[in-house]
Amino acid sequence: MMWRRIRTDYTVLRRGRLLEISRGLFVFQLASSCRQDSRFSILGRRPLIQLQIKPLAPLRSSDRRKIADQIIAAFHVPTPSEETEEKPENGDAATTIGVGAIRNALLPENSLSARFTTTAGKDLKQVSGTVYVGAHPGEEQRVLWFKLEDRLIPTVYTLWRNPRIVPLLHTPDVVLQKLRGGADLMTPGLAGGPPFPPGATKDSIVAIASVEKPSVPMVVGVCEIDIASLQEVRGAKGHAVRGEHWHGDEIWAWSAGGGPGGQAPDELPEWNSTAGADGLAENLQDIAIEDSDDENGQGGVPVPQDPNAAPRSVERNDFVEGEDGKPYEDVGIEQKEYSTKEIDEIFWKAFLYGLHHFRSTNKSDPHHGLKFPVSQSSVISNLVLPFLPITAPSQAASLNIKKTSWKNTKKFIKALGKAQLLKSKDRDGGECVVLDIDFDDPAVINFVPYRLPKKDTPGAESGGGGGGKAVTAGNSLSDDSIGQKLNKVDLYKPKESLAPIFAASGASHHALYLPAELRPIITSYIESEKLISDTNKRLVNLDPILANAVFDGSTALDREVLAKGSVPRDALIDRVLKSCSPFWVILRNDTARDQVKASPGHAPKIHVTLETRSGNKTVTKVSGVETFYIPPQPLAEELQKLCASSTSVSQLAGSSPKKPVMEVMVQGPQKEAVMKALEKRGVNRQWVEVIDKTKGKKK
Repeated sequence: MMWRRIRTDYTVLRRGRLLEISRGLFVFQLASSCRQDSRFSILGRRPLIQLQIKPLAPLRSSDRRKIADQIIAAFHVPTPSEETEEKPENGDAATTIGVGAIRNALLPENSLSARFTTTAGKDLKQVSGTVYVGAHPGEEQRVLWFKLEDRLIPTVYTLWRNPRIVPLLHTPDVVLQKLRGGADLMTPGLAGGPPFPPGATKDSIVAIASVEKPSVPMVVGVCEIDIASLQEVRGAKGHAVRGEHWHGDEIWAWSAGGGPGGQAPDELPEWNSTAGADGLAENLQDIAIEDSDDENGQGGVPVPQDPNAAPRSVERNDFVEGEDGKPYEDVGIEQKEYSTKEIDEIFWKAFLYGLHHFRSTNKSDPHHGLKFPVSQSSVISNLVLPFLPITAPSQAASLNIKKTSWKNTKKFIKALGKAQLLKSKDRDGGECVVLDIDFDDPAVINFVPYRLPKKDTPGAESGGGGGGKAVTAGNSLSDDSIGQKLNKVDLYKPKESLAPIFAASGASHHALYLPAELRPIITSYIESEKLISDTNKRLVNLDPILANAVFDGSTALDREVLAKGSVPRDALIDRVLKSCSPFWVILRNDTARDQVKASPGHAPKIHVTLETRSGNKTVTKVSGVETFYIPPQPLAEELQKLCASSTSVSQLAGSSPKKPVMEVMVQGPQKEAVMKALEKRGVNRQWVEVIDKTKGKKK
């Protein structure tokens, strides 16, 4: 217990009740009963009572480009066309690739959006906005941007990957902790200046980092004054930055799988200035949080500073208006133009690498993880694109199937066929499919793998072969559900009243049995009690145990059987089976039945739902695949390539947060594509329930 003077003027949550803390009020604080709660809204100092995010929907490619262009314009992000006075001789191709890379860095492909509502202010006024969710290569889906009052605001996840798109301010770590609890940054709390970044003008979006970790933005806010023009902060009063979002709030904590928020990196050198970052600590020698009178009662966290502190040296930065930093594309990216012969060789080696990879990772499968016939788009997306040595977005322009001597995938496959690496066939409609692949060809066996770029390398997933977003080697290609063998087993547990029947054959009524295992047990009881009819060997005479345990007289059939005193043997076994409690288990590959714990009830099914959204657009949703050992994310990536449509993975509405069920959504009526993908993973069609809401009927 301790006495603590609360200097800020904000609302905290205390045991589920709102508690208004006024400036200068002394509060007797118990660590467990009065604390500043970190679950504040993205609206800065306004308490989050309830944040509701509606279901996510995929962004159309045109909408994503439009939003990305709005971000580029709003945050003055330089593009290649702005950095060069003369256009390249080959037209706008290089510019297009450069702008595309910037768009992907700011708002990745396959991003999602959703409306959200929350309450803000002391009067708890309801406000609404939009969140934009996306995942960079190798990372989990996170909220990257949110829009309030038609203004796009980046989250810390975006700032960690895109340095210098906003001015970066600094404050002591003890002050930053207050900001992460909902307080505003007061003017005396500014460290490292003057001078301050020229872009930190009134109403501009800025990031805030601690002096201890000056290169890691932790808070995003809006300037309430012109910080860039400040000449002195010591003795100044008033709010400097209004917090909108921070590391630790609900937006930071959101994830598709319900997991915790992402941890902040220890250092982001790209955010550092060329000088002065180390000197920020010098400004803190005489800094301390102290109680000073605030006549205006504005609250916040004021921190006086040393007026003789050395001015902060600021590196020129083009991402902020008025500064001169390095442009986005000039980060050591190799600009190499390949000849047609070189591109042919790269594609050929990538295909051999793909065969070598599948042969090495799926040795027990006779087809090495592939299911024939293989479509031409799958050949490119699974066997070529993941193995192209793309280390930068600029290379994606050159390493494109259209720039090979074959010009298209069909001719490329025909060339592979002439080399006797595969067998192909033309189908109706002009599509070429691969019927078989020679994995034992010396070129495949003796292939020496080369180094591939990491999954998070820019451009590593944006190969130019077409067919959508490529899957990086070691990610979806390692999906061990492909080629698995599944067996759904229905088991039955006898109820207590059947114990004498099982005891007669020495069997336990506490065990689980297959239907075939129940027949000899019942037969043994019938024979031991001599219940077989003398006139008809197929009839069984009822004794009191069978009459009471199996036929309780609740139905007309029961009453008829009891009146006759006998029942056909098959009908008796069927009734015993129905009186038992059902259990189920899904066995994978060679797993024994006793190695997996059975679950009560009937085995669930995979649900495939077709429904209409946004007018006449059809989407296909798949849920319940986890029970069948199928990871949702690799399934979504495969459907994305097979269907050439955008996909998303989100938690199924109504599923338990402790054990969430994920839902895969793919654009378009893709029932058959989904069924083929599930069959490739060992799922029987009878285990799938298809609901077509577009026609209002169940199939």
